[in-house]
Amino acid sequence: MTAASEGTWPDGADWTGKIYSGGWRQSGGGTQPVTEPATGERLAEVGVAAPADVARAGALAARAQRAWAEAAPQERAEVLLRTARALRDHSGDVRQWIVRESGGVPAKGDYEIAAGLSQLSQAAGLASLPRGEILSPSTPGQTSCAWRVPLGVVGVINPWNAPLLFAMRALAPALVLGNAVLLKPDTHTPVSGGIVVARLFEEAGLPEGLLHVLPGGPGTGEAVVADPHVAMVVFTGSTQAGRAVARAAGDGLKRVALELGGKNSIVVLDDADIDAAAAAGAMSSFGYQGQACVAAGRHLVHADIMEPYTEALIGQADALRVGDPREEGVALGPVISERQAANIERIVDESVAAGARVLAGGRRDGLFYPPTVLDHVARTMPAFTEEIFGPVAPVVAFRTDTEAVEIANDTVYGLTAAVHSRSVPRAAAIAERLRTGMVHLNDVSAKDAANAPFGGMGASGNGSRIGGTANLEQFTQWRWMTVAEGV
Repeated sequence: MTAASEGTWPDGADWTGKIYSGGWRQSGGGTQPVTEPATGERLAEVGVAAPADVARAGALAARAQRAWAEAAPQERAEVLLRTARALRDHSGDVRQWIVRESGGVPAKGDYEIAAGLSQLSQAAGLASLPRGEILSPSTPGQTSCAWRVPLGVVGVINPWNAPLLFAMRALAPALVLGNAVLLKPDTHTPVSGGIVVARLFEEAGLPEGLLHVLPGGPGTGEAVVADPHVAMVVFTGSTQAGRAVARAAGDGLKRVALELGGKNSIVVLDDADIDAAAAAGAMSSFGYQGQACVAAGRHLVHADIMEPYTEALIGQADALRVGDPREEGVALGPVISERQAANIERIVDESVAAGARVLAGGRRDGLFYPPTVLDHVARTMPAFTEEIFGPVAPVVAFRTDTEAVEIANDTVYGLTAAVHSRSVPRAAAIAERLRTGMVHLNDVSAKDAANAPFGGMGASGNGSRIGGTANLEQFTQWRWMTVAEGV
């Protein structure tokens, strides 16, 4: 018996084997099973959107968007607030889907729900912001003004590691600013990142045709990017896939917001609180099995405190129980797939063969990979150069603040970082020299806030920012108008 047939919300009778596009309907691409990584149990079956389904959805969305853009901004905001109420009402069932589909512990599900609620409420506030400005006319006697208008249809290609959060982060501002959305959830999490989202907005009374949930693999994503009705693509995923999305979208001169990978450093200076830094480092590297673009992929530690910091980090790793995330006391669940587990194993094994030393963990059991600490990590090893996307903490020593900056910046990525020191001015001086879009002092590297612009530099993205008022720039475009007086 699948989870979808056990009476949990949302009722599987509505959506099993279907897509959401002008209501729940059969797809042209068949169906796909949804499997729980911790147990291998079949949880559900969803429809797979074929290219023809995407084309139909794009046309429906374009038609529905015109009336939506003309609706009062407060009317659009109210839909988001009702969606938030629905999410609160169904939070228990939503948490269960996140845990079982993504392999995260219940606290991870609670975090996604709280963050999704923040995204909805923050985006609702965009409706009350000024949308334009009066300009100084270039010709005396004229009126000149400019205001923001919706882009039209936004395509959102969602990842599996935070499916509810990332869906809400794009959908909420896009919809409240007058756009329609085609959402393609990842094949690993089509329920918590797609079906659940559709049902929440459906309960909230979002007019039909404005949101289309189109599960499927790369072919479905390619169809969303290429659809002529789609004016913008929001993609969260690997840098390699992001480059392909950017190339395809470029052919259509579409706006693209890319939130990609990261090789993020947590820098621990010699005057840091070692226990606090190790706790932040453990959370940054091991939280949700390290499967986050903002995870700490390097621990850069001053040589004078390398031993006590490493011991503290090992203590943090050893205290974390690995297992089925539904079991009491489990801190780390499985990684998302065999492919991901094998890649983590490869990176660690190749680095050990090159001279790195395993101080904790280092051996997987199927999809369960333990918190792993490596030292003697050289800058040529995969553990230093590659994004691991697993619960691995490579530790690298430095001697000076300048050397720490140089090591941290030795990457094509530039997403986030953390710096630990009892001297905030010293930590801030280092932070100013890091090539990252985000940096946090005496904190974790993995942070997100609905009112903050989120994004990276280099191979971590195309400089886009989503969050807070930055959403105005992302999901609208300017229109300029002049009026000649006396005509």
